Amino acid sequence: MVLLENSHVSSTTHYTQTRPYYYTPPPPKLHHRSIGRSMRTIRSTLYQTGCENSGPVFEDLTDSFVDFNLTELAKKTPVNKSSSDLEFLELSRSFSDFSACSSDISGELERLANVPVSDPARSSEPEPETEPEPCIGFLQRETFSTEIIESIEPEDLQPTVKLCVDSLYSKSVAVKRSAAEKLRVLAKNRADNRALIGDSGAIPALLPLLRCSDPFTQEHAVTALLNLSLHEPNKTLITNSGAIKSLIYVLKTGTETSKQNAACALLSLALIDENKLSIGACGAIAPLVVLLINGTNRGKKDALTTLYKLCSVRLNKERAVNAGVVKPLVELVCEEGLGLAEKAMVVLSSLAGIEMGKESIVEEGGIAALVEVIEDGSDKGKEFAVMTLLQLCVDSVRNRGLLVREGGIPPLVALSQTGTAKAKHKAETLLAYLREPRQEASTSTP
Repeated sequence: MVLLENSHVSSTTHYTQTRPYYYTPPPPKLHHRSIGRSMRTIRSTLYQTGCENSGPVFEDLTDSFVDFNLTELAKKTPVNKSSSDLEFLELSRSFSDFSACSSDISGELERLANVPVSDPARSSEPEPETEPEPCIGFLQRETFSTEIIESIEPEDLQPTVKLCVDSLYSKSVAVKRSAAEKLRVLAKNRADNRALIGDSGAIPALLPLLRCSDPFTQEHAVTALLNLSLHEPNKTLITNSGAIKSLIYVLKTGTETSKQNAACALLSLALIDENKLSIGACGAIAPLVVLLINGTNRGKKDALTTLYKLCSVRLNKERAVNAGVVKPLVELVCEEGLGLAEKAMVVLSSLAGIEMGKESIVEEGGIAALVEVIEDGSDKGKEFAVMTLLQLCVDSVRNRGLLVREGGIPPLVALSQTGTAKAKHKAETLLAYLREPRQEASTSTP
């Protein structure tokens, strides 16, 4: 029986002992674009909208351990897609750094991003009480040695995994917390360990811990489930166990790390197409929008990635618009320094595929924001921006007029000459549409 007794590890009270002594370093300076204002033109005040910061400046933490590139997220192409959908999918697949899907080390990365500091006010606070029930054997150790884990074959870990799974049913919160953490670490890097743990009955045993009042037990449990969900057969075990509603509960109530990892666990489950509607129907969209508005920089990335995947379904697009996602997306398009502008445009482009999404984008000042991106955004950002504007204007003479009044013609002309091949084509197509109303008006005049 392998209990990993020789691992070099710390005690189970690590969180309560060290957490008060960390602080968040000053966030990076952000440059905020003002929607609808540019040196290139004077716009009508009827169509100017202001873009204000809607919340505090968020930290830019290290990206998480497991990287779900957009290519992987979009790899399952539904049949009978329109040409515009296929073009969007092609652009999406080329956007490989869409988001980092957080995994096991997310919480550790966040703590490593902070610097310990002496705080007299905090030093005077009493230490939180530790869990009275002692853990036994290796369960009293907080972490395994990664080197030891990597060197052990799955069959040799079976007794250890069984002990962990049995301990998840303990009456002691400390024992359950430690067992969930051990499973979390064991499932971090190795697919064979994820299969072993999934087959050992850990998933239904972890689910009640998602609603545990102890935040660290909840965090270990949700992250363990995230890691286990990276093994394809475990996805079905997780959904069939009724985990979706509990993951959404964590998304609403957990710590920042727990919320982020709950979002990523839902993303992992959404890679199975039939789960997308279930996740949306269970109420995941609204808390994802809240995470997008109030989360850390990494939390915003996780929310954007999950929303993108879920919004490949029309009904979830409608839910997202009704949940108010468009306003924060437009605001993120206008932000520089967070690395989220292009990611927000990907989701915005997806929502522009339905009529209520188009209306909301226009109402929230999206045309002006996208014009600004075409003028001074990145090459990839310009591609997404012109594609979204084309979606907004192809069937709407009114939106074409708004685009003209926002000074969109000069940057579109420039893009048609100097942009990437895709951006040039989209810009030329959009300029052709912008000419149509003038031609119609001139031919109808006697």
